[in-house]
Amino acid sequence: MESCARGETSPDLLEETIGASFERTVAAYGDREALVEVASGRRWTYAELNADVDALARGLMAAGIEKGDRVGIWAPNCAEWTLTQFATAKIGAILVNINPAYRTHELAYALNQSGVRLLVSATQFKTSDYRSMVDEVVGETAVERVVFLGTPDWSALLAAATGEEDLAGRMAELAPGDPINIQYTSGTTGFPKGATLSHRNILNNGYFTTETIRFSQEDRLAIPVPFYHCFGMVMGNLGCTSHGATMVIPAPGFDPEITLRTIQDERCTGVYGVPTMFIAMQNAPGFADYDLSSLRTGIMAGSPCPVEVMKRCIDDMHLSEVSIAYGMTETSPVSTQTRADDDLDRRTATIGRVHPHVEVKIVDPTTGATVERGEPGEFCTRGYSVMVGYWPLDNEEGSAKTREAIDADGWMHTGDLAVMREDGYCTIVGRIKDMVIRGGENIYPREIEEFLYTHPDVEDVQVVGVPDQKYGEELCAWIRIREGAAPLDADAVRAFATGKLAHYKIPRYVLLVDEFPMTVTGKVRKVEMREESASRLGL
Repeated sequence: MESCARGETSPDLLEETIGASFERTVAAYGDREALVEVASGRRWTYAELNADVDALARGLMAAGIEKGDRVGIWAPNCAEWTLTQFATAKIGAILVNINPAYRTHELAYALNQSGVRLLVSATQFKTSDYRSMVDEVVGETAVERVVFLGTPDWSALLAAATGEEDLAGRMAELAPGDPINIQYTSGTTGFPKGATLSHRNILNNGYFTTETIRFSQEDRLAIPVPFYHCFGMVMGNLGCTSHGATMVIPAPGFDPEITLRTIQDERCTGVYGVPTMFIAMQNAPGFADYDLSSLRTGIMAGSPCPVEVMKRCIDDMHLSEVSIAYGMTETSPVSTQTRADDDLDRRTATIGRVHPHVEVKIVDPTTGATVERGEPGEFCTRGYSVMVGYWPLDNEEGSAKTREAIDADGWMHTGDLAVMREDGYCTIVGRIKDMVIRGGENIYPREIEEFLYTHPDVEDVQVVGVPDQKYGEELCAWIRIREGAAPLDADAVRAFATGKLAHYKIPRYVLLVDEFPMTVTGKVRKVEMREESASRLGL
């Protein structure tokens, strides 16, 4: 049987704009709580949130922002991020998400590459002085106005609306296929690419991601994942607003104890995170003392979930219906997801099955032919969720990059190696560029990582290939050991693996580390790990 599958076609796709969908929710659930910002204690019902979104939308119109103009946002998670997301959507401005971890070089690149006219920015976050960084680069960009949050700039933007701006008229000009969002994907080589997404892309993906975990207006979702990325703003915010559920912002950045306290105090029914966030929560001091009994569901994504972590999610965090989702920014993001009633095997060994209204297939990376089920190949997907293209949409630079990623038949080539099982559920076995070829044997680091997680002293592990004169590549395991455990060395790891893994899959090198180099979205930077491993081992 071939490795291809098509998702359910019911319920129908939402053929409306984000603004229209939001107003439909407001009409149905106006007096229900829409947004809670724990840090400030501020709360909004849907009716109140809509009024504040409209005020900001009119302020942006009064500032001269037209349909298709780019409005940048550079801030950690906060209520104003959410307000800006919905206000720009209502006026047809393209929101440009800027990673809070960026420094001046990356900030200037994103502002210039997207052509941002107005920038909404925090003044600071953690050790970053955003104001001074903006001042340093803004002169060399097309930005005409900077609005700093929590300053008179923000009040002035809202106050400028005269009431004459025809917001309803502007909303009527918009179509579901219009581009509404640019998200920069952290390239492992060269500059990041700006994936351009439409109302249809992200509204539907948020809706179907939360539909799959049985969301309703009764749900309250803790969102500790960043808004600047699809996980926060699409699966989180749009997932909630398309169902009348409550968005709860625990803190500007992820903090395990604040997230646990928020779940307890706000009686959250769901929580999102990458596996490292769930590991941090489960290992937080006093974890057992928090009352997490309100939890039912959530989504883990960003990288595969270790079996032991999933077991604790279900047993210790009450997440009986927690779901695994897989995707990429260019696909809005989710392409596959486990279902609420899936067994433990499907929730830990797989990334789920094809999403509604989406098609997936696994192809031979060399020939492009669809492989048989059970065989590894490149994961490809197509459907409503595939991005409009890389920005800029109307010139050769963006078009050429888009053609590299999306083939003539509309299939997005993800660069991920996957296997589709007989039951249609998929597993990721690595990135095409992470696959290690040792003496002619193809090795998928994920398989070795899953095995090493079963060692009682291993808290987290990542495996990469390093150069080797004899075999071309050898394996190096980066291991974080549990607190209080005795240090492991390569001999101990080899002894543990001998007789259980084929000899060529046993790591030759072991590095004990406190942390892994990560992107802000919780993906491990294996390129950086390979370089550092080679340097530390003198290879």
